[in-house]
Amino acid sequence: MTRKLIFPVLFISIVLGSMAFVIPAHTDKGPERRMHKRHLRGDSTENHYYIIISKKDYELKVYDEEGWYATYPVVFGSRDPADKLMEGDKRTPTGHFKIILKKIHPKWGPELLLDYPNDDSFRKFSDRKAKGIIPAKAKIGNGIAIHATRPDEEWTVDNFYNWTDGCISAKYSEMKELYEYIPVGTPVTITEDGVK
Repeated sequence: MTRKLIFPVLFISIVLGSMAFVIPAHTDKGPERRMHKRHLRGDSTENHYYIIISKKDYELKVYDEEGWYATYPVVFGSRDPADKLMEGDKRTPTGHFKIILKKIHPKWGPELLLDYPNDDSFRKFSDRKAKGIIPAKAKIGNGIAIHATRPDEEWTVDNFYNWTDGCISAKYSEMKELYEYIPVGTPVTITEDGVK
């Protein structure tokens, strides 16, 4: 009887084990998109993280001193991957930022506030105004963050539904984990195509 059980148990273990290492789904794979990571360590304060967000790939990747650490599927405010021009355009800004505050939002919980607008944001905004790309009365906007969906709206991430006003949104369950180990001061690069 023991011999008969060995093969099915071994087969199930192999199948289930291989499922844990599936590559994160891309924009053409729909609801199967999952968060993936190397492994969690005990004291995250000893690790130096940085984040790269690709608007094209709908992904937030975390790196540490060993390289790639985790990937989380995310959504934005607009389907247009171009840089944010002004307040109200729903675009997510591109560029180099850092996390300046961690807080719990009353609607969507864990939130990592970015230092947008920073000096580079103001420079680009002024240049565009001077060139007439944006109206003279336009405002630059603020309050850009990486935050969760509402608990019952994780489907927005699975379905690439861009619902924010320019922020980056991860699933509620996954954002709780990201919030736990990412410290204030972490550099964040937001790109159109995922390249640093």
